[in-house]
Amino acid sequence: MELNEVLRAFLESGEDWERKNTSVKGVSIIKLPGTKSRAPSLAIEINPVNEKGVPMKKKGVMVMSGGELSAFRDIFSSPKVDGLIRTIEEITPGKRGQKSGASDVLEI
Repeated sequence: MELNEVLRAFLESGEDWERKNTSVKGVSIIKLPGTKSRAPSLAIEINPVNEKGVPMKKKGVMVMSGGELSAFRDIFSSPKVDGLIRTIEEITPGKRGQKSGASDVLEI
């Protein structure tokens, strides 16, 4: 079966919110339920796995279109984002996940 046929069958017969792993580690396909204004659809979930094959996050990033994928690529490849994460790691070692009370936009 070709990928197109497999995905079409999953869209038609898969359960709502069912997840199918792919051969690319950290990438899965999710069947999204239909709504009043949208038919059921498929999305890619990106959630990198660690050396033991366990997802790094509870929920990954859901990508539903080529435009979204391109936008994420642009953000992830930004040198400013690289610098920002390095600085965050330097000033908050071991404090991953703490929330800040600030609501201002930070100029990077």
